[in-house]
Amino acid sequence: MTSAMKPITNTMRLDRLIGRKILTANNRSLGRLEECRAERRDDSWVVTEWVIGSAGLLERLGFGVRMILGMRAGRSFVARWDQLDLSDPDRPRLKCSLEELRPA
Repeated sequence: MTSAMKPITNTMRLDRLIGRKILTANNRSLGRLEECRAERRDDSWVVTEWVIGSAGLLERLGFGVRMILGMRAGRSFVARWDQLDLSDPDRPRLKCSLEELRPA
């Protein structure tokens, strides 16, 4: 674990977050939180990244479904675990600028 990745002792149900709109600092919708990426650490799973937008949905559906349906990802972003404020799970928001996010 890097020094930038401090363990968070809080737990949260993913089904409360997946599908929620992510708001930017000026309260605009960036897209929906569609997927998380996690790593196994000892006896628990730790979220390392969040995928915002249609790329996350396609990632969740899997490669085979995408090929069959011919789906392509639109505008999507990857946020590190610490770039989202999840203190209100009903209204998650960015804690950084849009430019700091990686394209998905």
